[in-house]
Amino acid sequence: MKKILLTVGIMLGSFLAYAQVPEKMSYQAIMRNGSGQILSNQAIAVRVSVLQGSPAGAAVYSERLTGNTNVNGLVTLEIGAGTVLTGTFNTINWSTGNYYLKTETDPAGGTNYTIAGTSQLLSVPYAMYAKTAGGGGGSFAIPYTNTVNNAGTLFTLINDGDGTSVEGINNTTTSSIAAVRGTVNNTAAGGFSSGVRGINNGTGGLGVGVWGSQNGSGWGVYGVTPGGIGVYGNSSAAGYGVYANSNTGTGLNATSTNGIAANISILNNANSSNVLNASTLGNGTVINVSSSGTGAGVLSSTGSGFAVQGITSQQTSAGIIGDNNGAGEAVVGRTTSNIAGAVVGRNDGGGYGVRGFVATNTTGTGIGVFGQVGINSSKGRAGRFENTNASNDINNTFEVETNGAGNIPDNTQGNAASFLVDNTNSVGAAVRGEVNSIFGNFGAAGIFGVSSGTGGRAGLFYASNPSGNGAGLISLTDGNGDAIVANAGKDGDAVEANVDGAGRAIYGWTPTFSLGKPAEFQNFNTSNTNSVITAKTVGNGMAGDFFVDNTNGTSAAVHGKVNSIFANFGTAGVYGESIGTGGFAGLFYQRNPAGNGPALIALSEGNGNGITANAGGSGDGVESTVDGTGNAIYGWVPNFGTGKAGRFANFNNANGQPVVHITTTGTGSTLLVNHQGPSGSIATYQSTSTNVARIDKTGKGFFNGGTQNSGADLAEAFDVEGNTSEYEPGDILVISTDTDRTVEKSSKPYSNLVAGVYATKPGVLLTEENIDSELIGKVPMGVIGVIPTKVCLQGGAIKRGDLLVTSSKSGVAMKANIKKVKIGQVIGKALQDYDQDGIGKIKVLVNIK
Repeated sequence: MKKILLTVGIMLGSFLAYAQVPEKMSYQAIMRNGSGQILSNQAIAVRVSVLQGSPAGAAVYSERLTGNTNVNGLVTLEIGAGTVLTGTFNTINWSTGNYYLKTETDPAGGTNYTIAGTSQLLSVPYAMYAKTAGGGGGSFAIPYTNTVNNAGTLFTLINDGDGTSVEGINNTTTSSIAAVRGTVNNTAAGGFSSGVRGINNGTGGLGVGVWGSQNGSGWGVYGVTPGGIGVYGNSSAAGYGVYANSNTGTGLNATSTNGIAANISILNNANSSNVLNASTLGNGTVINVSSSGTGAGVLSSTGSGFAVQGITSQQTSAGIIGDNNGAGEAVVGRTTSNIAGAVVGRNDGGGYGVRGFVATNTTGTGIGVFGQVGINSSKGRAGRFENTNASNDINNTFEVETNGAGNIPDNTQGNAASFLVDNTNSVGAAVRGEVNSIFGNFGAAGIFGVSSGTGGRAGLFYASNPSGNGAGLISLTDGNGDAIVANAGKDGDAVEANVDGAGRAIYGWTPTFSLGKPAEFQNFNTSNTNSVITAKTVGNGMAGDFFVDNTNGTSAAVHGKVNSIFANFGTAGVYGESIGTGGFAGLFYQRNPAGNGPALIALSEGNGNGITANAGGSGDGVESTVDGTGNAIYGWVPNFGTGKAGRFANFNNANGQPVVHITTTGTGSTLLVNHQGPSGSIATYQSTSTNVARIDKTGKGFFNGGTQNSGADLAEAFDVEGNTSEYEPGDILVISTDTDRTVEKSSKPYSNLVAGVYATKPGVLLTEENIDSELIGKVPMGVIGVIPTKVCLQGGAIKRGDLLVTSSKSGVAMKANIKKVKIGQVIGKALQDYDQDGIGKIKVLVNIK
């Protein structure tokens, strides 16, 4: 950043105490850049700081000034008229020492200031001190302090006109300042000594000794004292000691931090006047008492009279009203007597002894009458209603009635009565009803609930805590009667139970010592065709779940039994039905991986089938799968049985489907037949009950009609020299001279070692290996039959019927020269012509000669 060269001139005026002093200092400077060139007609910004004590002293004031230079680079600014950054310019005490002016300039008018320098303020600025140092005529200087011992008045100003004799004005915003202050310094001053005393000698009109006026929200007159009287007013005749009046505000306001805000008393025993009179001609409250602490709003005590007496002659009014707008009590009656009541409501007519009502509360939280016991560990009853007249049998001892409709979203509200035991450790009942009677008549009950409308419930028990474990209703009997008897006189249900959570709508159980049944359902009407039990669900759970939870048990979870002479459809011990587009009519699942029991056992002691399965559509009569190493279907005959382990028959002559269809996508055998008996064939095949094919126990096959294969040649599996991946169908193979029973591709013409051709599709493959061998490392070499064979034109064009021999090309045959061919060199005869360049394939009737 370039250094700014400044030429600065400061012009300060002289200010006298009696003049109206402008709180400003003139500031002029010529702006130049680092090359000494004048900055003409340019907007600049200057940060000015007044430092106290030294050029590096603390800044007591700083501000930001902006302006424009003229054609000569001169800028003129006024210190005290800029944007204040810190401090207050007119409060600088110029009398406390040396001051320095620090200027920082940004020639671009921003806040990127360049420090130009600091200079001391000389005598001229200190003329501003004259506004507090005095002047303006005579030798009276401000501030002025003097001490004189004189019993007379030291300072007197007499004004014979209508103006004020003495006026004190303070323009600051500091707290607790005083425009005029009078102080009595001697701590032993005489009685009724005053810091300020106002005397009004006028005897007419409404003269004022001291007038305090305040235009804001403060005090017109404020008196303070540590132990005396802040403000004292006395009347020696019929006047007022203190008279407070207000048009719209408060006439008298008395406050205290630790003492009593106001004390009003009569000290004369013979004075029967009221201690305090309060009256109003308006509709407002005569006395308004409020308390934000724990004290009483009004405390009244008396010897033999009434502590509080309220009298009214209007029916719509009240002798005493206690209003509660917070958490306290509107009216509290307290007694320490064992015989008298704290609050007694007495009725000598036809009205109410005590009436509690909610008049304007719309939130539903109001209570007409609230009885409470237990505060401060007290004991007793929160309420008691007693009928002491034995002949009073026409009225209920306690009646609760409501005309409300109840609160549907919250069933704890809007009731005719509500009883609550609000103690989480309590074992008491919210309502206890008891009847002592020898009769079991209708209505003789501990609790009798009646629903007389077209709706509603005679009784409702509701455990409303979502995390609670208590029952909604418990019914116990120690006698021989039923715990619950329910009867529906019409088409309703005797018992309806539902559950919203994960529990059970009905749970019947017997304890460990009981021999009863958890549940029993019976129908005694022989003409009633309805099911004894119906279980239905629209969820994904089961309609019924039965469980014998006993690892040593031998009983069934479900026992279905039917006693009928008919074998009609549906007459079954267990009848499962699926009416949807999916689902199973029955499912038996043995789900223990370590279990050995079958999922289903079907036994028949008679001549009927153990299982009969029928599919009416395109499904299977029986579908059986296995996920493990077992059998999907295992039919067996015990050692004493004479039946068949399995039988499959088709009795429809027009059905062209196979009787048995076996498919596999695995690597195992599609069909495995294992004969472990001493004799008999592995398989026998019949046509019209006559044997036509058979495989005996040794694996030899017998076919009355001969055999037919899909291949075109006879081949045998041979090992090859090298890797089988180097060979492909159609290669001419010759006997290897290096390894026994091994072949390789031909490489010489007219080879005597020619053995056959790599077969493309052999009809029969011969091998010395076992039938379970995979023949890895071997190729099928065709020796007889029609085989596609590789050929070339090395011996000339090939015509059908030409003899073929090996060529010089690896694995390729050529036309034989009949004059050169010898025994053992001929591969076979060509069945197709070939006259193309390169190597091709033609069908050859292979027959090594």
